[in-house]
Amino acid sequence: MLLKLVIPISHKKNTPMVKTINYSVVIPIYNEEEVIPELWRRLDKALKQLEGCSEVIFVNDGSFDSSLEILTKLSYENNQVKVISLSRNFGHQCSISAGIDHAKGQAVILMDGDLQDSPESIIRFIDKWKQGYDVVYAIRHKRKEKLFKRLAFNLFYRILSLLSGLEIPLDAGIFSLMDRKVILAIRSMPERNKYISGLRAFAGFKQIGVVVERGTRYRGKPRMTLIKLFKLAFDAIFSFSIIPLRIATFLGLSFSLSSFILGVVGLFVKFILNRKFLDWDYGLTTTFFMGGIQIFFLGIIGEYIGRIYDEVKQRPYYIIEQKIGF
Repeated sequence: MLLKLVIPISHKKNTPMVKTINYSVVIPIYNEEEVIPELWRRLDKALKQLEGCSEVIFVNDGSFDSSLEILTKLSYENNQVKVISLSRNFGHQCSISAGIDHAKGQAVILMDGDLQDSPESIIRFIDKWKQGYDVVYAIRHKRKEKLFKRLAFNLFYRILSLLSGLEIPLDAGIFSLMDRKVILAIRSMPERNKYISGLRAFAGFKQIGVVVERGTRYRGKPRMTLIKLFKLAFDAIFSFSIIPLRIATFLGLSFSLSSFILGVVGLFVKFILNRKFLDWDYGLTTTFFMGGIQIFFLGIIGEYIGRIYDEVKQRPYYIIEQKIGF
């Protein structure tokens, strides 16, 4: 007698299909209520020209204006819009990291929310990505900032490239596209004081730059103050280079040798030639100069120690208050 074994098959007709997200756009937002509507209008128009599914992740970095309300409404009206609201203002790099950690796209585009980065350039980035490049970054051309700020940016990029030992592209900011494998590589770097553009260069892979004209801010005042620029510069330099410490060692040895030679010459002039060697004001000036050099390099050592302190504490570099549209 043959037994017929019947195995019931479950048909899950109502189970939604998981769509592959081709593109994720990550945009940090801090008090941009005047810019968001125009930003979304231009970004939505650009994304509609692309094939495949896309998502836009706005990261509200502790805004105290109506930015969160506008983004929440935008998310309810558009399925592709997602919002991450942080519990307070954690800073530009941390908010970008929050977006990167939640991006699902095969290609992830990073851009600022002030419309100085043109959403229309995303199409050129994706064309390069389809040609096989893993990282496509914007080379900012004809910046519209004030002269002092332009000079500061130019100097910063060149000093960082000189000190870091990495081939960090000059005049290339956060506006870029990264392939999924590059995003996973950056996620695996757990440091707290992040400089995303430097980590992007550190990750390697096949990279190319695209010249993009840097526009003016759409509305409102610039959010990147001089103090924030200095903090970003310090994070970049001290995260990717120990050359400042080596400079301190080199100058310390140089000044010690110079002081020894000067002391021998002074003893020779005073006791052998029986002549006066330098006046008190020279000695006082030298003392103040050497004291300033010592304090300066103590500050450099303090910067490295402070960053070690941050890493040891292992605090999260952002805290999410709520997520909308996920």
